[in-house]
Amino acid sequence: MMIDRQRVKEQFASYVKNYNPSDPKIALKIAHTYRVADNCEQIAKSISLSDDEVEFAWLSGMLHDIGRFEQVKRFNTFIDSESVDHAEFGADLLFGDDKLIKAYADDRSWDKELEIVIRQHNKYRIDESIAGKTLIFCNILRDADKVDILRVNVETPMEEIYNVTKEVLFSSGVSEKVMEQVREHHAVNRDVMDSPAEHLIGHIALTFELVYPKSWELAKKQGYLYKMFEFPTQNESMKKALKETREEVESYYTCKNLSIE
Repeated sequence: MMIDRQRVKEQFASYVKNYNPSDPKIALKIAHTYRVADNCEQIAKSISLSDDEVEFAWLSGMLHDIGRFEQVKRFNTFIDSESVDHAEFGADLLFGDDKLIKAYADDRSWDKELEIVIRQHNKYRIDESIAGKTLIFCNILRDADKVDILRVNVETPMEEIYNVTKEVLFSSGVSEKVMEQVREHHAVNRDVMDSPAEHLIGHIALTFELVYPKSWELAKKQGYLYKMFEFPTQNESMKKALKETREEVESYYTCKNLSIE
């Protein structure tokens, strides 16, 4: 796949100029896009994909959250359940009637695969019908996205991410149904998360499902995961949840001969 990276970056920059760069949510997603694309490239290289496949993985990172910008403009939230499914929305913008993808690349032979990868990147589980290289690309993007979500939760004011006041953020608690899923060592289903604190625990739990060793290496190198455990909650159930979640993550990765720090 012949990709002109400079063209992609210029087109992306042109597209996001239509939104307010001083809005913390927009600024967050611009930075997130470039970091996820870089993560995709590193993960793809780590599993010895071809040059064309590495370019495809990088492009998927650059385009995966294109729906976020219009989502914020229209709804002022990142919460899909309160607005739109941002992955589906972004794929519709790229491959639907607007065909935004044409501005980024001339090669149409990869469009079907790229559309699948973008639509699947935020799903709780990848569609079981997806296999082969398409599945690999889905896993690369999902890993790359999760790794940078850890950074976002530390570097971005959390009240901006979760659309709540600091008072609500620091006082919210965690239910037993969320912790049951943490103990099972998998991502927490969005359907059981209600409070901002539960969403934070859910973001930490994404690390249980990193597929590639390089992804964990990137997460560890960043150093953000252990910082998330320092969340200054005033809620007793959240204090207990943070302690237990850290123990579960440490136990999980110790079994894999890895550490979180």
